[in-house]
Amino acid sequence: MILIIIIIAMIIVGLIIGALAGLIWKDNRPIGVQGDYIAAVITTVVVGLMDWFVIPALGFSDFIRNLGVIFEPALGALLVLWIIRKAKQ
Repeated sequence: MILIIIIIAMIIVGLIIGALAGLIWKDNRPIGVQGDYIAAVITTVVVGLMDWFVIPALGFSDFIRNLGVIFEPALGALLVLWIIRKAKQ
């Protein structure tokens, strides 16, 4: 049950990051609006799930896992969108 909630939360975060990409990089959407949303959602879900499963496997505490799940997916999505923009230039 908690995993489903985390996946839904990551999808929402991805949608927010996709929307913020338009505000951060004005008029620079090389893969389009839908592409930004798709890239951000995929990145947040993948990074969020990796954090959820990998951080405890490495022996870190639940506090570190929760910090990773909260911050890393959003930062990862922004990084991926930035890399896409730099690659398309």
